[in-house]
Parts: sequence; structure tokens; C-alpha cells
Amino acid sequence: MSVAPAYLSGLRLSGRRVVVIGAGRVAERRLARLLEAGAELTVIAPAATESIKKLAGSARLTWLQRSYRDGDLEGAWYALVATDDHDCNEKVSAEAERRRIFCVRSDDRRAATAWTPASGVVDGVQIGVLAGGDHGRSRRIRDELLRQLEL
Repeated sequence: MSVAPAYLSGLRLSGRRVVVIGAGRVAERRLARLLEAGAELTVIAPAATESIKKLAGSARLTWLQRSYRDGDLEGAWYALVATDDHDCNEKVSAEAERRRIFCVRSDDRRAATAWTPASGVVDGVQIGVLAGGDHGRSRRIRDELLRQLEL
């Protein structure tokens, strides 16, 4: 099954609820940009990295130290699921679909309704690169574009 190309868009998440399911390294990498965007972040996971624990302790995000439950996406504008539990990821995706919430899945890009581009900022210029699911290629292209912008 081929995947249709994504429609790139800049999401304005300031003051909007964003739910992240999972609190490992993948989720940790996504949090900085979501916080910069002003999202009201809720992270749901039984355990978290030290960095995520510190963010929760500083009140920059809310960490619900438990597993995902149906209904956790209530009021969310955007969801990101980053667990190694395929069944959990499926349940989050299903709830997001029912609620018409865009959902990024770290485990299955074909099942996701949104993708996170490789991105960067130089002098207030943001770039985002999607290379059809080839994350390595996206990063390489992003890095080259950032080098060009820095000249």
C-alpha cells in the first residue's frame, strides 16, 4: 500500500492541549518543540526519562504516571503516541480518529494521521522536511538546508 504525500502545515498549538502517550527517548525529543510552541502538554506513561521528570517537576508539563486510558484525549488538539506497546498505540490512534484529533505514531507512519518533520530554525526561519517516511533522508536534507541558511 502506498502512502499519499503529507500536506505540510504549521500548527499553532499555543494554549492548546497536546497529549503525549509515552515518556521515553522518542517522546523526550518531541517535547522541546511542543513546549516552544506553547502547547499545554500532558504526558501519560507509567515511567519517564529523567528529563521528562524534571519538566514535570518544574510544572512545564503535566505527567500522569499511569498507562493510557480511553478518554485521555478529551479536549486535545493533537496527540503523539510513542510507546513500544503496539496495542496501546492502536487504542490511542482509534480514540484520536473517533475524536478527529491528528495523531503522530512513532511505531507506524502508515497508521498515523500526522507526521513530525525533521525541522530546524535559523534566524527565525523554520524549515520542515518530510522524505516519505525515510527519517535518515529527512534529517540529511534538513541539515543541508540549515547549513545553507547559516551562510
